[in-house]
Formats: sequence, C-alpha cells, structure tokens
Amino acid sequence: MTIHLADKALTPPVFLAPLAGITDLPFRNLVSRYGAGLVVSEMVASQDIVNARPGTRDRAELGLGIENTAVQLAGREAHWMAEAARMVAANGARIIDINMGCPAKRVTSGLSGSALMRDPDHALSLISAVVDAVDVPVTLKMRLGWDDDGRNAPEIAARAEQAGVQMITVHGRTRCQFYTGQADWAAIAAVKQAVGVPVIANGDITDADTARQALVLSGADGVMIGRAAQGRPWLLAQIALALTGAAAPDAPIGPDLADMVAEHYQQMLTFYGITLGARVARKHLGWYMDHAGTPAVLRRAILTSDSPGQVLRALPQALSQDNRLAA
Repeated sequence: MTIHLADKALTPPVFLAPLAGITDLPFRNLVSRYGAGLVVSEMVASQDIVNARPGTRDRAELGLGIENTAVQLAGREAHWMAEAARMVAANGARIIDINMGCPAKRVTSGLSGSALMRDPDHALSLISAVVDAVDVPVTLKMRLGWDDDGRNAPEIAARAEQAGVQMITVHGRTRCQFYTGQADWAAIAAVKQAVGVPVIANGDITDADTARQALVLSGADGVMIGRAAQGRPWLLAQIALALTGAAAPDAPIGPDLADMVAEHYQQMLTFYGITLGARVARKHLGWYMDHAGTPAVLRRAILTSDSPGQVLRALPQALSQDNRLAA
C-alpha cells in the first residue's frame, strides 16, 4: 500500500497528524524513525511566517528539506497563503498542507481553519492561490463540515481536486463537534466517492483494529493518527505492520524505553534550549509515564524537577517494567 503524490511515494499509508505544541521536530523525527509514511508539522499561520514573527519561522522550518514531511499552513487571505507557500517551498518544503480542519476558537474566529468550510468559494480561492504558487504537491486537511446542517466536505473536496490538490485528509467530525462523540468514518466515504485523489481517514484511530474499521467504512487510502501517538511514537509503525505487513520494531520496554525517552528528552533540550525544552518536555514525559504505570510520587518528582540531570537519572526507575507488575 503506497500513496503517490507526484514523484513522492508515501509508504506505509499511516500518517502522523499535525498537533499544535506536540508534533515538533524532536517528536516527528522519533515517529519517522520508527516508521510513518508522512508526518505533518504544527500548523503555521501564513502571515506570521511571511512577517517572520518570532517562533513561527522555527516551527515551519521543522519540515523543510526532510523527506515525507509536510508543512501545514493556515490563513484566511490568498495573498499571505501564497507568499507563505512560496517561502517554505523555496526553503525546501517537500509537501504543503492547507489547514481547513482546526476547530479551535482562536483559529476559527479569525476565519481560518475549519471556518473556511462555511465559505467554499473563499476557501477555494486560498487553495488555488497555494497550488498556483508552488511546484511541490499541495494537500488539504478538513472536517466533514462546519456542523451537521453543513456537511459539505464532498463538494469542497471535488473542487479542491479540480484546483490541483493531490491528497485530502478528512477528520470524521464537524467543527461544532470539536472532539466529542465518535468520529464518523462512514461519512468520509462520500468524500472518497467524490474525488480521484487519495483520501486519508482521521479521527479516533487508536490501534490496528480501529484503523481497519476506518478504512473499511470510509474506503480511504490510508489513515492519519494524532492524539493516540502521544507517549507512543512507535504506534504508527505497529499499525502499519498490522495493515500492510511492513517491518516494525517492537514497542520499547524497560531499559530500552528509558533510553528512548532520555534521547527524546535531550533532543528537546537541544532544540528549544534547556529552560524552555524542560518545560515543553513535561507533557511528553507525562504521557510516557502514563503508559509505563509510573508511581505517582516518582511521576510528580520528575514533572516538577528543574534539573535535567535529575530527570535523566530518574527515568530508568520511572519507566521500569516493574511498575506494571506492581500495579
């Protein structure tokens, strides 16, 4: 199972979703190392990247020049979307993804993200501007619609394909659902039937069984996984193994897990600097310890420590297999 975008082969068809504040360079590198067909950067505001507002350029640069990585852009004005696309493509972006799926109020109140689904004509002006601005593949991520009365994903998808979009990812909820209820994978089938480009199913895919169900109900060509990968960067590779037979390593446990988490932690310190990196790392450490069954006292000590050395020394005990046995 391979998805082709122009001359790019994305295999396996199990992709990492963009998650603000989570899918940064250290985490994406880790997921890619285990095995993922595509990883997507954190959403970057198009006008901010062009104006080089502090922080946004760094986030966009996470995916520049790296194979099987997409840089996701958001915005509400065709000019800024096109300029941002030109900028990241000129700096090595291999794929550009347009965000029409983010439900966050801070994004939709600015008429970006999933708010664009309320105005298909305007949304298509942005899509066309990006496609016309660059030579690299352009993809689109969206939801089923704004609300249950406006499930217009098939219409927008068909028009996006005509404009030159080469792949479409659909989260099986409307914007007004946010992340409540169950993702409606069957509703994605209407998008698949409306277009000839690859369609990726997203939402509530947490393991091989849910991935299979999503593919059967949607008819999609692949799946995209977000929150389920938190604390489990190897999950995508395991799902790919179950779906396609692709080679995948076992999930690390005990000392191997402690070594992997220590490496991830140190990469975050290097990428962000010690002070910010230690703060950013806490959520990842928390997810790792959730899965490892770390005792509450030790978990609290690690998450409140200001000493990277102290954290690194505590990880072998925090992630020991004995924690599960004692639970």
